[in-house]
Amino acid sequence: MVEAFAVASGKGGTGKTTTTMALGMALAEEHDVTVIDADTGMANVLFHAGLADVETTLHEVLAGSASVEEAVYNRFGMQVVPCGTSLSGFREARPDRLRDVVATLAEGTDIILLDSPATLGSRSAVLPIILADRLIVVLQPTIPSLSDGIKVQEYATTYGTGVAGILFNRVTDDEAIEDIAPKAEQYFEGETLSTVSESDAVRGARRAGVPLLSYAPESSAAAAYRKAASALTVRSRDVDTVADRFSSAVIPDEI
Repeated sequence: MVEAFAVASGKGGTGKTTTTMALGMALAEEHDVTVIDADTGMANVLFHAGLADVETTLHEVLAGSASVEEAVYNRFGMQVVPCGTSLSGFREARPDRLRDVVATLAEGTDIILLDSPATLGSRSAVLPIILADRLIVVLQPTIPSLSDGIKVQEYATTYGTGVAGILFNRVTDDEAIEDIAPKAEQYFEGETLSTVSESDAVRGARRAGVPLLSYAPESSAAAAYRKAASALTVRSRDVDTVADRFSSAVIPDEI
């Protein structure tokens, strides 16, 4: 069984990486989970997973100077593949090699979570969405965030990627979200998985460099992420078939 989810949004600042790591830890209670930082230009997973000092990352794998196995780290009950932050590493990386990385990792895990870039401005940015089976769209309850999220969904469905659901994050107005969430479901294919309020616990976890569910497991934000994870139904797929699909995914010539 393996299914790949792209955690994506149409804009930065929605808390994609916090969401990816929190969902990963929650899902890891019942599944083998692999988190891949597929945001090769603005990587953040390494800071959230306490891996800021590692030498081998996805950049080296995509550059062909390291194997996939060398960039996999066991952290917080998950396998984590961080991406580097150097400009030279970004320049040397070949994004199309991500297909083979995902295909290789698919052979030894139940769930792959791809922490995706915030925009669709390049081939490397859209590849995680194309590779994923389904999309988890991270939103803030604002018109620009909803609009950008719809664009991500439209792009994903064009390439056959489904939508697992939407997650409202960094919410500061509970009354507003009660009005916005039902309306948003009219435009998104998936259900609202959960609503996560802005909290000191989330900010503290980011400063500490550990996932929220490790830093503050009893917090209301952690409970909201667990709710989102429990709402995901992980589908069983044949590993060989899935790996073949990943390795043969078509990257668009133009965005």
